[in-house]
Amino acid sequence: MTAPSNGAVMTASFQLSSPKTLHTANGYSHVADVRSGRIIYTAGQIAHDPAGALIGKDDFRAQLLQVFSNLKAAVESAGGTFRDVIKLNYFCCDRVTQAELPIVRDVRDQFVNTQSPPISTFVFVSRLVRPDWLIEVEAVAVVGGVER
Repeated sequence: MTAPSNGAVMTASFQLSSPKTLHTANGYSHVADVRSGRIIYTAGQIAHDPAGALIGKDDFRAQLLQVFSNLKAAVESAGGTFRDVIKLNYFCCDRVTQAELPIVRDVRDQFVNTQSPPISTFVFVSRLVRPDWLIEVEAVAVVGGVER
């Protein structure tokens, strides 16, 4: 990765940046510019282990750890790593309190490049498909590619 003079972080496949013409991003980047490579989309991942069992019933941190482990496995199955993730979309059950939100960054930061975090969207929903699910997260990654 290289860092251009505008503070953006660039790989051979994409550039993540936060232009000075937008408000300061706190823990995410504003723009992902895909330059080459394969774009990988994951389905929303929930806190199920490979056998299909829910991990962390009523435990937000445990569910997040399983969700991010599942996202990592999904991206790796396409030949990438978590450093290739350019976008995260969070769908969080409104039963999760504001006090629990810092857990999201605590867990996420164990997986992403914190110097140039992915762009992201975070929304609260009244509930997810199953009542025991507290959060669902999907990812977009760029794998491979060559610098132009």
